[in-house]
Amino acid sequence: MPTRTAPLPVRNPGTGEQLGEIEDFGPERVTAALAAAAHGQRAMAALPAHARARLLLTVADLIEAETDDLARLLAAENGKPVFQTVEEVRAAVRIFRGFAGEATRLFGRQIPLDAVPGLERHLAVTLREPLGPVAALVPFNYPVELYAHKAAAALAAGNAVLVHPPARCPLAVLRIGELVRRAGVPDGAHQMLTGGVQVSQELASRPGAAAVSLTGSTTAGREIARRAADTLKKVHLELGGNDALIVCDDADVELAAEAVVLGRLARGNGQICCAVKRVYVQDGAHDSFVEALLAGAAKLSVGDQLADGNDVGPLISEEAAERVEAAVAALVADGARMAAGGGRRGAFYDPAVLVDVPHDSPAFADEIFGPVAPVARFSDPLDAVRMANSSPYGLQAAVFTRDIQRALTLAGRLEVGGVVINGSTALRAENLPFGGPKDTGGSAEGLHDTALEFTRQKTIVVMEAFG
Repeated sequence: MPTRTAPLPVRNPGTGEQLGEIEDFGPERVTAALAAAAHGQRAMAALPAHARARLLLTVADLIEAETDDLARLLAAENGKPVFQTVEEVRAAVRIFRGFAGEATRLFGRQIPLDAVPGLERHLAVTLREPLGPVAALVPFNYPVELYAHKAAAALAAGNAVLVHPPARCPLAVLRIGELVRRAGVPDGAHQMLTGGVQVSQELASRPGAAAVSLTGSTTAGREIARRAADTLKKVHLELGGNDALIVCDDADVELAAEAVVLGRLARGNGQICCAVKRVYVQDGAHDSFVEALLAGAAKLSVGDQLADGNDVGPLISEEAAERVEAAVAALVADGARMAAGGGRRGAFYDPAVLVDVPHDSPAFADEIFGPVAPVARFSDPLDAVRMANSSPYGLQAAVFTRDIQRALTLAGRLEVGGVVINGSTALRAENLPFGGPKDTGGSAEGLHDTALEFTRQKTIVVMEAFG
């Protein structure tokens, strides 16, 4: 029998109240799960596309029926205000339905062999086949939505999936796992493996998984990639971001300030990889932008994530809030001035606005995972692009200007996976590719991309097919 380990408590990050316990899977439990996944893989691969689509639609219906309960559970364990977790659960419903459609659109190709002299009489086609069991490593910040992106894609492509929910907030994802089982997924094709970081590392290292998909920090991504290299499994990484927002002189500064307030300070408690993390404002717009930003930040309410009317709840842990506090202190030590907020109470951190941030501050280059808006000046928009590109990350960026030619010119020069014109970088639509180059990982996740990532191509040649 597998060795039993002490259960891990799951707590409300704001109050410390224990919400439940989870098992901490050891190596023996991972071995058993991988063996079960091999059987589940065969069963999923045998399902026709219409059956996989129907399974995902049933899961979506079951999640939708429990939206309110799931949202409150997620808010309690994660710290985001309930109105935001409702949006997250609804996104997961859309994602499952979207991948139901993708299950029926995994197209192969007919390749013209008459392009090669001597092969004119032969026929070549490609098929898409399931890749194999997928390890889905889910982060704490948007666990339900990002679980859906990984698990629904794997199932749509005919794979088994082994899900490692975040140890600090696994309960909502685990409940959805029960709903997937109720929907009729084959035995072993959808499993939840709970516990600490060693679970992800075991899944990445073992040969029983054909692919590993991680959303997490760049440090975690490098470790997972190293472990996966020994078995040459496919690695799909969506990692950190330090998204820049560039505000030009001709911008609508009220709109730009709102993008920072709603897309950074009051969304996900600032714990979003694609949130606005650096703001560059041209000299002529700087003062009016900062005034609008401070006015917007002053309206935000910080408190219990389960109470109505609060915009910002606790970060995932007190340690996370301490890291944000230390990063802000480093900015101030480098010469930035605290213009608003910045107080910490346990896991709560008051949204902070910093101005006069030096461009070369090491803390400005790092990703701050909390409700902090550092603002720096620039004179020439191309200088702003250069400063934005100096970051090791490349997820998304935003440009505010009324000049469409300028907007597209700057967008073309930004070294990122996506650029939002006159809007916040905290934008992720499930039907868009999401990801970026450099330390962001280089992968793209989305309805039209991920299911294909979890398949392999097989070429079939029919000799002398044509007379």
